[in-house]
Amino acid sequence: MSCTVHIPSPLRSYTAGASRVQAGGRTLEEVLASLEIRFAGMRFRMIDEQDRIRPHIRLYVNGQEANALSMPVGAGDTIHVICALSGG
Repeated sequence: MSCTVHIPSPLRSYTAGASRVQAGGRTLEEVLASLEIRFAGMRFRMIDEQDRIRPHIRLYVNGQEANALSMPVGAGDTIHVICALSGG
């Protein structure tokens, strides 16, 4: 199953500047694992060491916020990765 993942600009250095990529998987966790294989290091920017979504990251599947990596993903679904910006 393939879905479209929209990549925010702070993470595009992993995707050679691509704002959208295709990834496979039946759950959000599998999709992120697929991305990690292609774009090493990217998953760690979104998911912490306890396999939780980092506080400054929001993941949406077809417009619905994902609260767990076990959220199902189907063929043709759209995933948006949103990063909070901070600075001083």
